[in-house]
Amino acid sequence: MATYDLLLTGGTVHTPGGPVVADVGVRDGRIVAIGARGDAGRTVDCTGLDILPGVIDTQVHFREPGLVHKEDLATGSEAAVMGGVVAVFEMPNTKPNTDSAEAIEDKLTRAKGRMWCDHAFYVGATNHNARDLAELERLPGTAGVKIFMGASTGDLLVSEDARLAEVLASGHRRVAIHAEDEDRMNARAGERVEGDPSSHPVWRDDESALLATTRILRLARAARRRIHVLHVTTPAELELLGQNKDIATCEVTPQHLTLAGEEAYPRIGTLAQMNPPIRSGAHRDGLWHWLNQGVPDVIGSDHAPHTLEEKNKPYPASPSGMPGVQTLLPLLLDHAAHGRLTLQRVIELTSAGAQRIFGLTGKGRIAAGYDADFTIVDLKKRWTIEERWLRSRAGWSPFTGMELTGKPIGTIVRGQVAMWEDQLGDAPQGAPIRFETTGFPGGR
Repeated sequence: MATYDLLLTGGTVHTPGGPVVADVGVRDGRIVAIGARGDAGRTVDCTGLDILPGVIDTQVHFREPGLVHKEDLATGSEAAVMGGVVAVFEMPNTKPNTDSAEAIEDKLTRAKGRMWCDHAFYVGATNHNARDLAELERLPGTAGVKIFMGASTGDLLVSEDARLAEVLASGHRRVAIHAEDEDRMNARAGERVEGDPSSHPVWRDDESALLATTRILRLARAARRRIHVLHVTTPAELELLGQNKDIATCEVTPQHLTLAGEEAYPRIGTLAQMNPPIRSGAHRDGLWHWLNQGVPDVIGSDHAPHTLEEKNKPYPASPSGMPGVQTLLPLLLDHAAHGRLTLQRVIELTSAGAQRIFGLTGKGRIAAGYDADFTIVDLKKRWTIEERWLRSRAGWSPFTGMELTGKPIGTIVRGQVAMWEDQLGDAPQGAPIRFETTGFPGGR
């Protein structure tokens, strides 16, 4: 009789071939049998629960080093696994910026023994490191290159076409893009109204996003470089990106699919402030239209925490960004419960899509030989987001008080239980994500 380190019993397992009620056997951190029979060192009863491929959040800001009063790698990853997330791609706008081999190594060292989920770190493009990016993107634990076309911290702004072309010419992996046009935003700074965060999307308007996305598509095509446009907020951009799938993939966020400016800014003020902005209900509905046409490839949280003290400064002195890694999956499960998308589409957007476009090794599906990454959910659970459930150091969420249907019950990272029924596991077990060889077909 077979023996396993871990046996998940009685759950509905969402395999590439569809859902099946089966036991799953895990050994040495990997899936070894679906429909397993035998003994195990630990058995977890999943009767009545759904076992999804581990959720991968491909855009988080965990603020370490330099901004740890907002968040750090430990607290951010706690929030991740509490929300069912097994792996994250972390962004480079820290202090100092993550723009060198030394900075990547520093983050990997900081993560070891402290992060609850698996992880990879983006290296930020600057106006000075373009020639180094081809080597930097190949470093172990690196998610690839991130370009900020619109205002960012430190030296991470790359806004001129010539500089963008240099960055795109250096390397092979898919490049992540924050697409807002710096010149247009500078020209429109006068549209900001003191004390009125609802003027944020007036300043950073549709055209600033569409202009930047159009520019980067043109430059990417000239460089023959694949790109990934982050946190898309306008239906016009998604329509354009849908016409350029040979060169571009894209992301939307749960907050842009859930919040509408007409309601959010009067209700929570600067807590709804982020870049690109929360826009109108018509924009939100347009994102759903293109989501259901299959255009977005992934959903990322753009988890970007600030303290309440910082967020409560009067607009525009208030910083942009909101926590989101812990609420990413709960919001999507609720949308699925209300028929806005299928559970299979949730899986595609939170695990399989990331594996496909970024070339992750051993993640993104429940199949023999893959990492034993599972997000176990109760699709019928009705509950309310409360502050005491939140693990981010920021301690707040724009969704506090929201009633949801569907909740993460367990998070298993390479066979280790990182969270079960709102309780963290024994110790952080996160490790660097592995990627396919650079230049592999399909990923880059």
